[in-house]
Amino acid sequence: MDIFWIIVGVFVVFILPSIRVIGPTQVGLVAKRFGFKKLREDNPIAFHGEAGYQANLLMPGWRWAFWVFYGVSKHPWVQVPAGEIGVVIAQTGEQLPIGAKSALYKPEFGNFNDLRQFIALEGQKGVQRPVLPPGTLMPIHPVGFLVITRRQVYGVPVTPELAHKTAESGGRLTPEAFGLQPEHLNLVRIGPQPQGPQGQVVDMIGIVTTYEGDPLPSGDIAGRLGGFADVREMETADKSDAEIIETLLGTKNYMHNNYQDFQAFLDNGGRIGLQHDPLLYGAFALNPFLVSVELVPMLVVQQGEVAVVKAYVGLATKDTSGSEFKFGSLVRPGHRGIWQEPLRTSKYPINPRCYQYEIVPTFILTLNWAAATSQAHNLDVRLETIEAKSREGFIFRIDLQVQIHVPDTKASQVISSVGTMFNLVNEVLQAAVGNHFRDKLQSMPAITFIETRQAVQEEAYHHIAEQLMQYKVETKGVYIQDVVLPEQLVSVLTQREIANQEIQTYQKQREAQEQRVTMEASKGTADMQAQLAQARVNVDIQTNNANARKAQADGEATYIRETGAAEGAQVEAVGLARATAFKEQVEALGSSGTTLVNAVTALAERGLKFVPEIMVVGGEGGGSIDGLAATLMKYLGGVGGGETGETGLTPATRPAEPIPDAPEKSATPAPVQPPAPQPPDKA
Repeated sequence: MDIFWIIVGVFVVFILPSIRVIGPTQVGLVAKRFGFKKLREDNPIAFHGEAGYQANLLMPGWRWAFWVFYGVSKHPWVQVPAGEIGVVIAQTGEQLPIGAKSALYKPEFGNFNDLRQFIALEGQKGVQRPVLPPGTLMPIHPVGFLVITRRQVYGVPVTPELAHKTAESGGRLTPEAFGLQPEHLNLVRIGPQPQGPQGQVVDMIGIVTTYEGDPLPSGDIAGRLGGFADVREMETADKSDAEIIETLLGTKNYMHNNYQDFQAFLDNGGRIGLQHDPLLYGAFALNPFLVSVELVPMLVVQQGEVAVVKAYVGLATKDTSGSEFKFGSLVRPGHRGIWQEPLRTSKYPINPRCYQYEIVPTFILTLNWAAATSQAHNLDVRLETIEAKSREGFIFRIDLQVQIHVPDTKASQVISSVGTMFNLVNEVLQAAVGNHFRDKLQSMPAITFIETRQAVQEEAYHHIAEQLMQYKVETKGVYIQDVVLPEQLVSVLTQREIANQEIQTYQKQREAQEQRVTMEASKGTADMQAQLAQARVNVDIQTNNANARKAQADGEATYIRETGAAEGAQVEAVGLARATAFKEQVEALGSSGTTLVNAVTALAERGLKFVPEIMVVGGEGGGSIDGLAATLMKYLGGVGGGETGETGLTPATRPAEPIPDAPEKSATPAPVQPPAPQPPDKA
């Protein structure tokens, strides 16, 4: 009975406490209490039976470790959640070389779950270059390695400082104890991100800085695997600028798995400091002790723009602009300086710490010297309305608009000349435009400026175009948008304009009245068209009649003229004959006898009785004849009741008719009958 209880006592005291039950995701850390060998001063783990933490761990299950000689503590397996990383720090191994910040890594180390192999392959203390990827779950020696994750630190710190921090934090270390923030232990994700107050999505790239490696060559500010030897080879092979740019903007990250294999990065000549090649889209397990990433926007060159690149890395500067270009220098891509070939429309993962780029609009650029600014760019935000004085001292405010154009082939020369587009607008163009208008306006009267505004605008265009052409910039237009006149001048011009408008009004009213007169005349003419047509017809008829009468009169006149000429000739002939006869009668009869004969003849022709009923003869010699003559003359004078007689002809006007030859005188003339009594003259 006593033996039984002795056995039970021994079991309870010695056997039962030595039985260790290790959970399925736990390891048992064994600490030997006694040992004859001493540990190395720099090594807290016993590999050959020394007292202290043992290299061998107790794995999950029922395990035996005599409690008198061994103490056992349970520790969880290292587990790295999704989206996180685990940073490994070795607390045992070889000392790091002077200047080294991380331990050399060998592929045989695997995920650091074999401490003996790590020590056998001369693993080094300190931060290990690889990190445990997301989803890692494995037993790692809690004293040989500390594993830092976002939520906790796995392992037992052996340094007094870390032990003190562990005690202060209640037995649990946090990443802050190692100088890390929890976000440093996440995967580095690079992709589109919202930027700005409006949350516009912007493409991003990662700019890498490394904290381990050989120093950069003298004069370099960033490291690039292999330097720029490939660029020199391409130039020797006479490659184009576009091909060189493609090589420079491409990365060599495939050589070290995007800095995730930091040992490969160093083996391939990686240098400490800023890296030339950025990270593109993706999620990367990067060691925060060795690599930091800054997210910056990707270069996006829009349509109608080019990007002029200023390189701060590359081969030595070699000017290619020629002797005629006096403003700076241009170089081929791959050299330090301003690249002669700009970047055109596309997206470029260019490192803004190594290359500075200037976006140059190649569309027509409108700049406003006014309160309003262009919506397409922000270059004219500092331009203000131009203030200038006229010769008389009037102050004008001029709103101006200037349109310029930078050819894409000249963009690099423009930036080499002025530095930036902002300098072009606010330094060069501002001075050229503002000073020109101030000088021009001050040299002329205010009224002249107003009246010759178009000419001033054209002169300003030629002046600005000449100034900008020196910088390879084209001027497309200069437009005076608005002119704010002084109040006093506005008053005078307003009154003058009112007077001019009144003059024009009166002129228009007069023209309206004249137009009205013309309209009324046209209306009257239209109303009288029928009569006017009839009158025109009558005029034509009368004209035709007149022409007919004229023709008839011309004919009659010709007839009369010819007839008169014939009759005149006849009368002349008869008259001459009568004159001869009268002469002979006078010689034969005497003047009284001739008169009597002619009178009797005329009466006979008229059928009048001229023989008197009673003849009185008196006187001697021709007394009877004289009495008869007197009687005849009486009848001749009273015939027809007038002075001229029945025919209306007086002896003076009546043509003398020839008297036939008188018969020989008889001794006793025939008796003459007196004329019959005539009625009294009506007149």
